[in-house]
Amino acid sequence: MDVERAKKESPFGTTIAHGNLTLSLIDGMRKDLLASSGFKLGVNYGWNKVRFPAPVPAGSRVRATAEVVSIDELGDGWFQQVTRFTLEVEGNEKPCCVADSVGR
Repeated sequence: MDVERAKKESPFGTTIAHGNLTLSLIDGMRKDLLASSGFKLGVNYGWNKVRFPAPVPAGSRVRATAEVVSIDELGDGWFQQVTRFTLEVEGNEKPCCVADSVGR
């Protein structure tokens, strides 16, 4: 939060976004990345393997991509879908977040 202190003491040289804030950005971008149809109910089952390989400097522009990793039939009309979201900071080669979302 302290910009001057971050310039002096942080290994990143600036303030950065908290990992959970970065993760929460996915839900704001999800509807623009994926279209779903043909079901009556969808349940957010949680997250698998959330990683933050690089920081997100405050004020950065972030973009996301989504890839469906698997869809498994669970029985009784239920399916489980795992979607990998990758977030990147504009101008950085390394992603800032890679997370697998699980939905049923």
